[in-house]
Amino acid sequence: MLTRRSLAGLLPLGLAAPILAAPGLATRALAQAGDYPNRPIRLIVGFAAGGGTDLTARTMQPKLQEALGGANIVIENRPGAGGNLATEMTVRAAPDGYTLLMGTVGALAINPTIYSNLPFNPQTDLTPISMSGSILNVLVVPADRPWRNVAELVAAAKARPETLTYGSSGVGGAGHLAGALLDQMAGIKTIHVPYRGGGPLMNDLAGAKIDFAFSTAPTAMPQVEGGRLRALAVPTLQRSELLPDVPTVAELLPGYEVGNWYALVGPRGLPPAVVEKLNAAMRQTLSDRTMIAHLARHGVDPLASTPEELGRFIRDETAKWAPIVRATGASAN
Repeated sequence: MLTRRSLAGLLPLGLAAPILAAPGLATRALAQAGDYPNRPIRLIVGFAAGGGTDLTARTMQPKLQEALGGANIVIENRPGAGGNLATEMTVRAAPDGYTLLMGTVGALAINPTIYSNLPFNPQTDLTPISMSGSILNVLVVPADRPWRNVAELVAAAKARPETLTYGSSGVGGAGHLAGALLDQMAGIKTIHVPYRGGGPLMNDLAGAKIDFAFSTAPTAMPQVEGGRLRALAVPTLQRSELLPDVPTVAELLPGYEVGNWYALVGPRGLPPAVVEKLNAAMRQTLSDRTMIAHLARHGVDPLASTPEELGRFIRDETAKWAPIVRATGASAN
C-alpha cells in the first residue's frame, strides 16, 4: 500500500528527492550530543542474514558509521515472530542510543493487528528517528514451475485449492500480506509458509520446495538473473524502472498494491540530542550519491524524514493496514 508518491506526501519540500545533507543541523546535533557515540552501536535486524532488511542495513552501515564520526555499528540479526523479537529487544533496551532497530512495515505497522497480544506498542514504546527507504518486492516462482504470468498462477491455484504454497520472511511482513491479498482479490486459497528471513526463504524457493513468494528485489533478483527463479510481476500500481519488462499484479487485478519500507527507530525516551544526531547522520548517509546508486540497483529507494514525520507515518500506516489485514483474514496463527 506504500508508494513513492505516498512517501513524498509526508516529506517536506526537498526531501521527496534524495536528501541533501544539512551541515548546520549536523553541526548543531554533534555539539548537543556530546561525545555520543563513544562505544559500539547495536543495529538490530529482525530477520535472518541475506534478506532485504539485512542487505539494506549492511549496505548503509559503512556510510552511517562515517556520518557518526567513525562509530562502530554492529548489525545483530535477531529473527523471530515477524520482527517482533527484535522489536521487543529494542523496546526493552536502555534509551541511550546504543541499541537501534531497522524496523519494517510488518514490525511497525502490520503486526499490531496480526498479533493480538503484543507486549509493546510500536507507536508509543519506540522513538522514531528517520525513514530509511522503500523497497521493491517481486512475485517470483521456481524456474521449473510452468507459470509464465499471474493469470496462469491464479488458474493453477483455482484448479488446486489449498495446495499451492507461498513463502514470506515472516508472519505480518509485506510478503505475507501480499500473498493474503492475492488470495482475497483473485478468489483463491493458497498456503502461507513463514520463514525467519528472506535468506532462508530464498533457499527453499530456489530449491523449488515452495511455489511462489513476494520477495524483496535484493533477495530475489540474483536468483532470477541466475535462472533459478522467474519473475512474474511486481505488486506496485506502475511498472518498476528496475524491472520495466515485468508486469504489475494490478494489470490482472486492478487496484492490487503492496509496498515495503524500512525505518530507523530506537527505544522510547532517547535523548533529543541523540535523536537529532542520528537523524542528521541518516540524512547524510541517504544523500550520498554512491549509496543512492548502490541501493537503487537493488530496488531500494532511499528516503529520509524527520522523526516527527516518521511518527505520523507509522500511525497512518498502522491505521491503513488494519482493515486490510482483517479483510484478508491474515493472522499469526
